[in-house]
Amino acid sequence: MRILLRILIWLAINAMSGWVSAQPKPSYVLGRVTDSAGRMMPGVSVSLLDRRSGAVTDDSGNYRLRIPSARAFALVFSATGYRNEQRNLFIAAGAERRLDVRLLPDTSALKEVVVNAPADRRQTGLIRLSPTDARSLPSVTGGIEGLIKIFVGSNNELTSQYSVRGGNYDENLIYVNDFEIFRPYLVRSGQQEGLSFINPELTGRVDFYNGGFAAVYGDKMSSVLDIKYRKPYRTGGTAYASLLEQGLHLEGVGRKGRFTYLIGARNRTNRNLFASQETKGSYIPSSADLQGNLRWRSGSRWEWEGLFGLTRTRFDFAPEYAKLTSSVFSPLFSANLGMDIFFDGAERDRYATDMAGISATFQARPSLELKWLASRFSNTEQEAYDIGGYYVFGERDFDRSRPTFGEIVNPLGVGGYHQYARNRLRIDATGIGHKGKWTRGDHVIQWGLNLDHTKISDRLNEWERVDSAGYTLPYRPGSLRLTSVIKSAAELEALRLSGHIQDNMVFRGAQDITLQAGLRFNVNDLNGEWLISPRLQAAWVPKRQKQYIWRAAAGAYHQPPFYRELRLYNGTLNTTQPAQRSWQAVAGLDRLFTAWQRPFRLTAELYHKQLFRVVPYDIDNVRIRYRGDLSARAHATGLELRLSGEWVKDAESWLSLGFMRTREDITGDHYQQFFNRAGEPITAQTADQVPADSVRHDIGWLRRPTDRLFTMGLFFQDYLSTNRNIKVHLNLLAGSNMPYNIPQSVRYRNALIIEPYIRADLGFSALLYDEEKRRGKGKSLWKPMRSLWASLEVFNLLDRRNTISYQLIKDFSNTVFTMPNRLTPRLANLKILARF
Repeated sequence: MRILLRILIWLAINAMSGWVSAQPKPSYVLGRVTDSAGRMMPGVSVSLLDRRSGAVTDDSGNYRLRIPSARAFALVFSATGYRNEQRNLFIAAGAERRLDVRLLPDTSALKEVVVNAPADRRQTGLIRLSPTDARSLPSVTGGIEGLIKIFVGSNNELTSQYSVRGGNYDENLIYVNDFEIFRPYLVRSGQQEGLSFINPELTGRVDFYNGGFAAVYGDKMSSVLDIKYRKPYRTGGTAYASLLEQGLHLEGVGRKGRFTYLIGARNRTNRNLFASQETKGSYIPSSADLQGNLRWRSGSRWEWEGLFGLTRTRFDFAPEYAKLTSSVFSPLFSANLGMDIFFDGAERDRYATDMAGISATFQARPSLELKWLASRFSNTEQEAYDIGGYYVFGERDFDRSRPTFGEIVNPLGVGGYHQYARNRLRIDATGIGHKGKWTRGDHVIQWGLNLDHTKISDRLNEWERVDSAGYTLPYRPGSLRLTSVIKSAAELEALRLSGHIQDNMVFRGAQDITLQAGLRFNVNDLNGEWLISPRLQAAWVPKRQKQYIWRAAAGAYHQPPFYRELRLYNGTLNTTQPAQRSWQAVAGLDRLFTAWQRPFRLTAELYHKQLFRVVPYDIDNVRIRYRGDLSARAHATGLELRLSGEWVKDAESWLSLGFMRTREDITGDHYQQFFNRAGEPITAQTADQVPADSVRHDIGWLRRPTDRLFTMGLFFQDYLSTNRNIKVHLNLLAGSNMPYNIPQSVRYRNALIIEPYIRADLGFSALLYDEEKRRGKGKSLWKPMRSLWASLEVFNLLDRRNTISYQLIKDFSNTVFTMPNRLTPRLANLKILARF
């Protein structure tokens, strides 16, 4: 009996083990879902056809789903407002297959679907951009900022800086994964700029607010750029190389998907770009950075994140000579004026930026999320130059038949100048913060509290000597005086406490209304000033016209001073400088419609800014210099129109138009006009021209340095009808004239005019290898690679030399002439991009 029992047990065990071993190993399909513009799509349903099992894509558009092994099946991808996408698959047992899907808008549903309008349509001022477009955009600087310039305009292709609705670059906020990002401060021209902190290859989502943003964002007056880096779902990366920039990025997922990493490295040199500048010499510009984003999920509630960035930029320049030319047209005469400058000396600048941040997110319950953040930012800048220039100024000969072609044939003035600087700046900023979000019914309540400590060490030592016709200006008989001298040392520490609370409300009755009501506060120990900023945003979807969304926003946007606002022209710091204050209102319309059976979106926004306690400033190239000893009031009013859609099927393009006027009135700004005894105006005080009377003239309202009546931006994409793997991209920017200030002039402040900016960049790209199309076609030398692209870019297709600033020159009769400093000419660039 025992023997029989043992035999039965042995047979049962063998039968069971055979059954277990016969079970197929689980198989998985994973990938990413994007829209027609390449933007990641969260919340997309991924399900097996005729089954209840499935998954939903995460915030980065990623999904991973267990599927039947060694059997044919169908996956269905569905999202509101998009066509369902079905893919038929067969995956071997134990295998894993990657499947990326692009969903196209459902044009037949656009007329009815806007009941659940996405967040980017309901929020005032929000423009959601595609990182994919940033990688294909033909632009000298490229990147995310290149896309932003399409909507806000630009007057300088060498910089990633931008101004929004009449503000300057210092009025813009930049966040990466909720950490605020800073930029170098001593940069004087776009040539000295390095890489932007934002790496497009690591970017997953781009939210740009050009005004009317909510209280959850900080205390600046113009805009917010909110960047979210991607969360990887597989191991991979990219490598690219061009004549201007090279880069590598790696990403991957650790065991069980709890740990993910993003690592990116870039190197950029603009030597080829600067070789065509009007000022010839030895240019050695370079910029390199290393960034990383690490995430680790501990259990089901905790997620830890680390973000770091190291940037090193150098600019070495030994100028040799420059040939500047300007044309003069008047009712009396016309002439081609030129200036030949011969240089001696060199410039050496160094910029080092380090950033590290860590955050912990706790999902206390499905409706409650808590987040803690800590970060440190360190910026060290060194600026050193010792350059002398000697020039001859006059009429240039442009007659090619003469031996003097290109030379100065009628001198009007000679002179020279000597510029010297040994400047050093170090900024250390440390911050800790807490953010929370609680969902209850139709309310989402957000709050936050931040404590920031800033330490600044500033050393300035610079002077300039100007020589005109053998006399040093200002001329003083018997003495030698420098034209300007700045020598100062400053140490500054500031502690700032800020916070916000905001309620996001949805009312879904007869009308669909969304409200965002928030309040910010800010206080610092530098001047003890308290700032309270209420802000309100609203969106309304009409019941019978759901393709429309009406939006409005109003609130206070106050900006406490930082380093540049505190620094006066003489280098000292005005620590009593109060915050700049503004009240802003925005009203807009968002409409979806179809044309040629393709989806389009039209957005219009009308805005007005009323500013108080404004610190006046001048802009020279990209250098912003504040007059911290003065105060002004200002206003800006404008209209923005944006049209996006598939002008070419399955290729999204954008058109942006802007109209704006911004003015300022500096308190107490005036000049005295003197008259002699005969009542005639005195232009220069001499022995026979003694003032006998004077009249005070108050300046009043003037154009601000960023005033521009009209801007236009176009990003157009197309492809060959016979081969969609060959694409073309056009980036067109245009803007009307801007004012330029005459240094140290009260009477003629912002009186010079910089001519309109017009620039077109064209790019061609070709897909040389695609893993998806090679699947099942046998072995390939490119097996480790997912895709390979080759691009040709033509910068400044029109070869228009735009003006960025002016150099003022006096002739023998003391008449002042302006010589333009121009930007880059036409240039070609080649690029290879591999994804693996």
